Amino acid sequence: MHTIFNNFLIFSLTDLKGEVAALAAACLWAVASVVYGLLGQRIPPMQLNLIKGIIAIALLLLTILLSGELLPKLSPLPVCLLFLSGAVGIGWGDTAFLAAINYLGARRVLLLGTLAPPTTAIAAMILLKEQLNVNAWCGIILTILGVAWVVTERIPGTNEVSSTHLWQGIGFGLLAAITNAAGTVISRMAFATGSVTPLWAALLRLIAGVLTILVSAWFSNRRETAFSYPYWQSKRIILASFFAAFCGTFLGIWLQQIAIKFTAAGIASTLLQTSPLFVIPIAMQMGEKISLRAIAGVGIAIAGIGLLFYLN
Repeated sequence: MHTIFNNFLIFSLTDLKGEVAALAAACLWAVASVVYGLLGQRIPPMQLNLIKGIIAIALLLLTILLSGELLPKLSPLPVCLLFLSGAVGIGWGDTAFLAAINYLGARRVLLLGTLAPPTTAIAAMILLKEQLNVNAWCGIILTILGVAWVVTERIPGTNEVSSTHLWQGIGFGLLAAITNAAGTVISRMAFATGSVTPLWAALLRLIAGVLTILVSAWFSNRRETAFSYPYWQSKRIILASFFAAFCGTFLGIWLQQIAIKFTAAGIASTLLQTSPLFVIPIAMQMGEKISLRAIAGVGIAIAGIGLLFYLN
């Protein structure tokens, strides 16, 4: 029995390492999203995105030094694609994601994120000439219905979101889902056009994301407001942001790139969006009551994603 278990574990970590990496990333993103939701009550989204990006870049550089993956031979095309993926998916997408959390909360925003796999399929159809069959379109509709079912629920024991904030949050959440899908497709194209390791792919994407934030802030009329929080004055805020950046950005993006490299983009995108399943037990531990409607909505959304990619 012990031998069978060991063989299964070895098989899972080798032949299914992309899928395992995607699920691990989804779990870490769920934990980080809850922490970002708490930090977002004090730190503006653009400043928080910049902070987590800088922390993750430092951790990735340290990992590269320790692993010995120095100065790889990279052709210009995949580097450009990874920079574009980082600018779109991290620079714009993560800022929109953090802004959406401030309006809707982590659980609702992660459920909006389940729209990313269908969006990825549509982007792949346009950019990679992949055709969608009837099962795929049924999956898209089912996923949207599951997300809408939960997002529109009133959560007992929490402050009700005003109509204005609700639509602003949904807008930012949709933008995050679209940019997430675009970043996934572009990153997949980078792996297909050149030889690059997931570690370096994560580093290049994060550098592009941080540069995009700095450029956006430079041209923004609200630059002072976007970076207004005195970050270094609170040790608790520093530790919390470091923890969230370590889990969600450093490990999360590294595992995301492993998933995209070693498994199909559709499967990777599907498993990466299972964070809502991990958020529910976290929310329960924080005292939030989880309704049957929320559980059913998650089930419908995940079933739609499964139909979209596993029966396609």
